[in-house]
Amino acid sequence: MFAQDALIGLPKQTLLSCAGVPNRQATAGDREFFTYNSSKLVSYPAWGGYGGYWGAPYGYGWGGWPGYYAADVYSVDCEATFTLRNGVVERIVYGGASYGSSRLGQCYAIVQNCLAQIPRNTAPPGTRPPQ
Repeated sequence: MFAQDALIGLPKQTLLSCAGVPNRQATAGDREFFTYNSSKLVSYPAWGGYGGYWGAPYGYGWGGWPGYYAADVYSVDCEATFTLRNGVVERIVYGGASYGSSRLGQCYAIVQNCLAQIPRNTAPPGTRPPQ
């Protein structure tokens, strides 16, 4: 959730430059809302089936059916909504149907170019930055 704090104060022009044009945008009062979406489809083979390993000497593999293999397919998605007030990012909220670290990884795809725009404090913790 580093980006949710680090990008506060980012100017609107910089956000549009680093994240691109939002998928949706709205205005309510003195606030603008820019929503970005990112998703990917993940698949991998899954072995198994009914009853485990049946009759290997007879040419049957996992699941008891010759040549039977399943695949697991799922979607990982993130929806990031940036709230802007007076032309700067005030808040970022992540949403989407995915859960946990997979969603956060997909949210990173939205904010990664913007994080490169944030100056890093090079002073060691507890010391003052160079003047």
